[in-house]
Amino acid sequence: MANVIDITGLPPERVIFCPSPLAELCAALHALSEPGHHPGLHGWVTATNAALKTDLADRLCEADFLWRSSRSDILLPARPGATLAEELDELDRIDDERFVAAAFEISCSATYTKATPSPLVDADERARVREMAAARGPRQAAFTDRMLTDPDGLRVWLRRLFEDCEEAFFGDIWRRVGIQLAADARHKTELLRRKGLAETLPATSAALSLEEAQDGSGGARIVVDKLAGGRTTAFANADDPGVTFLPTSFGWPHLLVSHAPGWRPVIQYPVASPELPPPATLELVQQRLEALGHPMRMQLCRTLARGPHTTGELAHAYGITPPEVSRHVAMLKKAGLVLTRRRGRYVLHQLDLQVVARLGSDFLEGVLR
Repeated sequence: MANVIDITGLPPERVIFCPSPLAELCAALHALSEPGHHPGLHGWVTATNAALKTDLADRLCEADFLWRSSRSDILLPARPGATLAEELDELDRIDDERFVAAAFEISCSATYTKATPSPLVDADERARVREMAAARGPRQAAFTDRMLTDPDGLRVWLRRLFEDCEEAFFGDIWRRVGIQLAADARHKTELLRRKGLAETLPATSAALSLEEAQDGSGGARIVVDKLAGGRTTAFANADDPGVTFLPTSFGWPHLLVSHAPGWRPVIQYPVASPELPPPATLELVQQRLEALGHPMRMQLCRTLARGPHTTGELAHAYGITPPEVSRHVAMLKKAGLVLTRRRGRYVLHQLDLQVVARLGSDFLEGVLR
């Protein structure tokens, strides 16, 4: 499965890379609310949560459904501003119906890919949203009621929450990471200008690629390697066609794609870190898990983890024929789990311990991506 963005006929200048203070703030808030997704940020999460004033911490818990499981589209600006204040001003310009519908799209929407009426104007949608919010606990139910009954007041409250976060901790963060994110965006923009989108996408994330039509029609699409499927077009917003890429220093292992009907597609990608190996594709992770799912192959891995062995040695150890061993080893090797080398007339097989050790994090990154 994958998220697909059709960019057929889109001018290159309509693909933009730009940092967003609001998107980065909400990436940081997600890390604070779901620290298990971000083990590399454990120290920062612990220190920041400990320093939060009680009132601010309580207010963040009230609204955390906007960024906890995923990020609402209103928090991923298609046209980033230079400052958080500029982006909050732009957020204020969205009409109530669109704002409220987008706020509920992640946790209270029947489907993300089909446009649904705003709960402010549709009684059935309003009842459904309230029912789904109630299932998620009293805190979200209360927040939902506030947004449905007093959207203007709730929006003022939410803006104040973000401003208080900037004062409490995010201002210092943005002064530090904003420079890094701006540099990454400039680099990607220059790469796009010189090398084109086909080279820029994989340089942005190993989960991104460009597929061009082979029939000479000029069709092209951006493919995002994710377990969730979805389709949109760069022309979803007829008034502002294009695709926006937002770098984030807090995002790994997530690669977020905003592709709701009528919204310009936005991709938030984690800035590459030198200590992080490139992720395996979801197809390869699945292939490796399937290869390890056979009990005999698990037994073979136990032996191959301890050192190199020949096919004959493995056959003798487990009481099976050499052709059977070869078939099992071939599947493990195809999945990239086994290394093979020749020593004289013998062929030795050995488990690739680094790949196996990485498998758990590859799987976790795949399901969290």
